[in-house]
Amino acid sequence: MVGRTYWFAAINRTQLLVLVFLLLALLSLIVILVIAPEIYDETLGLAGADKRVVRIVFVAGLFAFLMVVAAGVIRRWRWTFWLLTVAFLAGVLRVPASLLQLLGVVPASSPTWYVLFQALVGVIQFAIGLAMLRGYRRAGTWAPF
Repeated sequence: MVGRTYWFAAINRTQLLVLVFLLLALLSLIVILVIAPEIYDETLGLAGADKRVVRIVFVAGLFAFLMVVAAGVIRRWRWTFWLLTVAFLAGVLRVPASLLQLLGVVPASSPTWYVLFQALVGVIQFAIGLAMLRGYRRAGTWAPF
């Protein structure tokens, strides 16, 4: 059909990078829920018999939030751009926090693999935030980096 534009054809590199990150974040949440649900228990302070229900509701809430953010990325909402840019740039704070946990300066309540995973996510977030700023400096919000 001539003249028909699909949403995926209009997505630029910056949007695609953010959407892939959001998808991987969602998959990570689900994998962690399956292989190490105790991480959610510690983080949420869960005790009692209905831990499983609370975990599922928590992940469902995060899923809903990520879908709203993904819609904002696709529709190029300006507030979503700035929210994600600030959040991604702040991801660099995960690196020293993880390092302090690994060194024992701050007590680690999570397994070592999860602390290292958090540091890696922080580095990736920071890199995406820098790419988003680069695109912004070139042509405004949601511009390709």
